[in-house]
Amino acid sequence: MTPLLEEVLEVTRALIRFDTSNAPGLDAHETGPATYLRDYLAGAGVDCELVARDPRRANLVARIPGTGGAPSLAFVGHLDVVPADPRDWTHPPFAAVVDEGGWLWGRGAIDMKNEVAARAVAMAELARTGFRPRGDLWLIAVADEEDGMADVGMRWLLEARPDVRPDLAINEGGGERLPLADGRVVQTVSVGEKGTYPVRVVAVGEAGHASTPDVGANAVPLLGELLRRVGLGMPTPQESPHVDAMLSVLVGSYADRAAALREAAALHPVLAHSIPALGGTTMAPTLLNGSVKRNVMPARASVELDCRILPGTTEADVERAVRSRLGAGVPYELEWPEPLIAGSASSPSTELMAAIARVLAASGDDAELLPMLCTGFTDSVYLREAGTPTAYGFSPFRATSAEVLTAGFHNADERVHVDDLLLSVEFHVALARELLA
Repeated sequence: MTPLLEEVLEVTRALIRFDTSNAPGLDAHETGPATYLRDYLAGAGVDCELVARDPRRANLVARIPGTGGAPSLAFVGHLDVVPADPRDWTHPPFAAVVDEGGWLWGRGAIDMKNEVAARAVAMAELARTGFRPRGDLWLIAVADEEDGMADVGMRWLLEARPDVRPDLAINEGGGERLPLADGRVVQTVSVGEKGTYPVRVVAVGEAGHASTPDVGANAVPLLGELLRRVGLGMPTPQESPHVDAMLSVLVGSYADRAAALREAAALHPVLAHSIPALGGTTMAPTLLNGSVKRNVMPARASVELDCRILPGTTEADVERAVRSRLGAGVPYELEWPEPLIAGSASSPSTELMAAIARVLAASGDDAELLPMLCTGFTDSVYLREAGTPTAYGFSPFRATSAEVLTAGFHNADERVHVDDLLLSVEFHVALARELLA
């Protein structure tokens, strides 16, 4: 084990051992790992500070100042994790066990204390070796990404600190290496995220006594019919330049968008779920509400649809899509419990994308980069809103398969191969030198 691998493994294990579980009703504490990283980086000569709205939930901002003449680059990550039930795990989720095969187990091993650690070690290595970038090199490690309701993380930090405005950012959301069914190998780069606009569908009937089910118009069966029409909530394909960029890599030119999405999804098992969901607005039925009493047939029953939308989708677009899916013949009303959060994306044709390709090629990696949208949310949304035009999700993985990666997100037995920790450090060191030297 090389000294640099030992170092990044030590930092990753230390971060995992901080239980920073974040969900409604939990009292997350990210100040512990933020303080650990501050002390670690300060020991390498990096300027660091903790920036906190809540003293228990600090964000780390570290910087190697630039001399001028190049864009600024930020290594980005979050310090909180989703909860983990130890009953479901092979190893305790916050023990940071390394097994004989070189796998590091723990909550955050993939999402995303592994990448935070690798980016911190890369910054420390650059500082120790006397690297003087032309543009500022930042490390931003924030709280409250997994929930966001406390508003103590990236959104608040960028509002409170207008001086933190990197030109380029590397965050989470990509790096899976996918051997395709046609023999090619691609590596994903997340260039953006879908947005959200939830809708509550309320079936409207007439109340009645449950002892006489044929009296009135029980709204529950009406809602059942509407749910049948929604189905799984998979999208009707719609035009999108971001989806087009992905499809152009996977299938080339095409005349039938739906057929192209099916063809692309068949190229790898990991793509089988992500690509169909990227075709347009998804409408996953989740929260149900019916009668308040067993013996009362309700006049109204509802379902909330978790609608995830492509960048550029408007409120009117979502309403049209939902009404088209629900059809006619069943009375219903639509309610909008939350405002639209727009999808967000950066151009896939940038110097940062080209630099990632050059760094990978120099390391002997011949995979083609695949620009993709993330079906979920990352803090890159807030970076773009604040003025960072190019924010990607990427960290390379070779020893950890895409199947293990995707299975680990928010799931039990999350794990990463230790070789990929070193690979990530070396990639980030090389990327900083490529862009800022």
